[in-house]
Amino acid sequence: MQESFWLQRWHANQIGFHARQVNGLLQRLWPAVAGSSDAAVLVPLCGKSLDIAWLAARGHRVIGVELAEVAVAAFFAEQGVEPVISEEGAFKVYRHGGVELLCGDFFALEARQLQNCALFYDRAALIALPAEMRERYVSHLCNVLPAGSKGLLVTLDYDQALMDGPPFSVSDAEVQGWSGRVWRSELLESQDALEPRFEARGLSYMKERAYRLQLP
Repeated sequence: MQESFWLQRWHANQIGFHARQVNGLLQRLWPAVAGSSDAAVLVPLCGKSLDIAWLAARGHRVIGVELAEVAVAAFFAEQGVEPVISEEGAFKVYRHGGVELLCGDFFALEARQLQNCALFYDRAALIALPAEMRERYVSHLCNVLPAGSKGLLVTLDYDQALMDGPPFSVSDAEVQGWSGRVWRSELLESQDALEPRFEARGLSYMKERAYRLQLP
């Protein structure tokens, strides 16, 4: 999972991982995570997700982090708006309205950039990483977010032996294994996510799970 892999996928428009609609679990379960809070939301490895616009429409300031500049530019173009662009440290930052997308390496993100961020949403970050990188990702996420931050995590679980990622399989046991060590987790919903394109690759099951998380 080198940077070049994701940049090549975006530049070749090989983005089957990009959802063409707002995630249903986000729409149903976000109120159970955020309550009435309008705090800023971190969306790591955000791509050009329509979920960003959905969160912003609910009154949140959205801080997305994305490696591929083509994805960042595409988000604003598809929203029909012209962002203000600036260079800030390790990131090229695109801003418009309540959306701020940081183009660069997620692991260069610093806590000072998220001081007013009390919420986070991960639908495509954890499952984009192989097992050996997920521990580093979770550790960095928890280090840069303020204490007590709440989040919604969406994962996919399938037989990894039958299909190479990404998206990678993240089991319930793995998510719960971090509980009490880096966050408190609660499974909110689990649904079948097996699609013909995955069946064609040999899968017999795929579960999409949503968790409510809270950092200590």
